[in-house]
Amino acid sequence: MLLKVRWKDLIKTMKNKHVNIPVFVPHKGCPNDCSFCNQRKITGQMDSVTKKTVRSIIESHLKTIEYENTKIEVAFFGGSFTGIPKEEQKELLEVAYEYLKNGLIDGIRLSTRPDYINDDVLSFLKNYGVTAIELGAQSMIDKVLKLNDRGHLSSDKAAILIKNYGFELGLQMMTGLFGDDKEGAIYSAKRIIALKPDCVRIYPTLTISGTKLHRLYEEGKYIPMSLDETVELCGELLEMFEEAKIKVLRVGLLGTDNINDEEDVIAGPFHQSIGELAESEKFFKKLVNDIEKIDANDIKICINPRYISIAVGNKKKNIKRLSERFSDKKIKFLQKENVNYGKFIIE
Repeated sequence: MLLKVRWKDLIKTMKNKHVNIPVFVPHKGCPNDCSFCNQRKITGQMDSVTKKTVRSIIESHLKTIEYENTKIEVAFFGGSFTGIPKEEQKELLEVAYEYLKNGLIDGIRLSTRPDYINDDVLSFLKNYGVTAIELGAQSMIDKVLKLNDRGHLSSDKAAILIKNYGFELGLQMMTGLFGDDKEGAIYSAKRIIALKPDCVRIYPTLTISGTKLHRLYEEGKYIPMSLDETVELCGELLEMFEEAKIKVLRVGLLGTDNINDEEDVIAGPFHQSIGELAESEKFFKKLVNDIEKIDANDIKICINPRYISIAVGNKKKNIKRLSERFSDKKIKFLQKENVNYGKFIIE
């Protein structure tokens, strides 16, 4: 039974909050296992998702969401949604579409592979209210895609087709893949920016037990990126996407993705807050660039209180680095509500 609260009956305001209601679809939509993938561990489940499951998840989440000023989307993640049988897609989408038509949610989002996108697929999705499609591009270098058993080439054609049909486009990229490096990731980011997606996700590659990467790592053929290397690279990528005005939805796997350090991750840049570390790195580089242009010895850096932990860095790393780099200056952080989140003002 649908909740009786109707979104269209609430006061209309500019929605600057966003909430996904996640529905994780099993791995069966994917035609093969990529080098880095052990879907059982990533989604934490292999049971089939039914329309009853979808309804239950939506109802449960809607009871906890503050509707005012919030954009709500049902998001089908975890596998390649458009790779599962069309009847099953229809069954799941019909439930979400019911909530969309009744004004209880604002959109339907799903993730899939570039080779599972064509005109027929997009027409079908349009008919069932899908508003946003995220593509697992992973890399824009065909050689890297082949080495990692992706089974498709770079995502340009699929991305352009999605935009032509009027869907919101999201592109997901990975860093530290087998056969890739920092320069390759920067190149992929530039290619992604050229496609002008609405949003991106950045996933540093983890070596998960039971994968091809696990075997290559044990054979000494694959050397994962270190945490420090990954944080520095992701900080640079964040700045690139920010300058291009492309929203980064996330860096790293969600804490709910059922990955834990001791049991699942064999090697790689695993950190529960890697997104914050990358954001902190981006902030530090911008700050250094501005401070170098200032002659004053007494410098006050004004930060929004909600951003202060990122600004000072993990274990006050940024404060220590600033002290070492500008030993002749007195630098102090001040918390001020009037400074926009993620920005700073130097006094």
